[in-house]
Amino acid sequence: MIDESVIRVESLGKSFVTENGNTIHAIETVDLNVRANDFICIVGPSGCGKSTLLRIIAGLERASAGSVYYRQTRLTGPSREIGMVFQEYSLLPWRNVLDNVGLGLEFGRAPSSERLQVARSFLRLVGMEAFERTFPYELSGGMQQRVAIARSLANNPDILLMDEPFGALDAHTRILLQKELLRIWERNRKTILFVTHSVDEAMYLADRIVVMSGRPGRILEIMKVQMPRPRDRSDTQYGRMASQILDILEREVGSSI
Repeated sequence: MIDESVIRVESLGKSFVTENGNTIHAIETVDLNVRANDFICIVGPSGCGKSTLLRIIAGLERASAGSVYYRQTRLTGPSREIGMVFQEYSLLPWRNVLDNVGLGLEFGRAPSSERLQVARSFLRLVGMEAFERTFPYELSGGMQQRVAIARSLANNPDILLMDEPFGALDAHTRILLQKELLRIWERNRKTILFVTHSVDEAMYLADRIVVMSGRPGRILEIMKVQMPRPRDRSDTQYGRMASQILDILEREVGSSI
């Protein structure tokens, strides 16, 4: 049988040792298959290891047990095929928007003309072409996150990891960027793994929702969202599924108190 996974997580575990010598088990025995063009959201209680899982897949942290494979090749560190967008916008304050978006291409020693062309094309994609000479401190949080997304896409990753990218935004801006992200995803069809605390956000965005337990984080359930896009938050099916996920999380949080 042909393995169609672009990312395969097998029996993944991660433990930390604190300065006091205590061992904290962040995640354990996580198994996950991600197919090409999937949009997967990961939800779970605070501290359940969602971000840790994403960072291990990105190659930014080492697992304590298990393995991560990208297209059947075991990952042992960061890969150019896997991009990441953080909750913090992580833009370089001394570089303008255009130069921030072209940063990865510069590291890859792409010619200046190519960097400018690619950076401008992705700024147009996220609606920020009018701000290419602007510096990050002159932009709102939502605008900075658009630039961060454009920078990740400009590197042309196969997979985009997003760690609560809209968590610090106000509700209105968050909804606008959710719609914008779906528009970009439908146009580019990148494979996306998206960590969020918001069940509503996961329902609105995802093909599948991974529900994790409290620490140590394990996968409790993977739920397929079988509603067409754009999704209507007032749809009864939307509400029923959101209630299912919230019930799972409520039981999980309650059991750990």
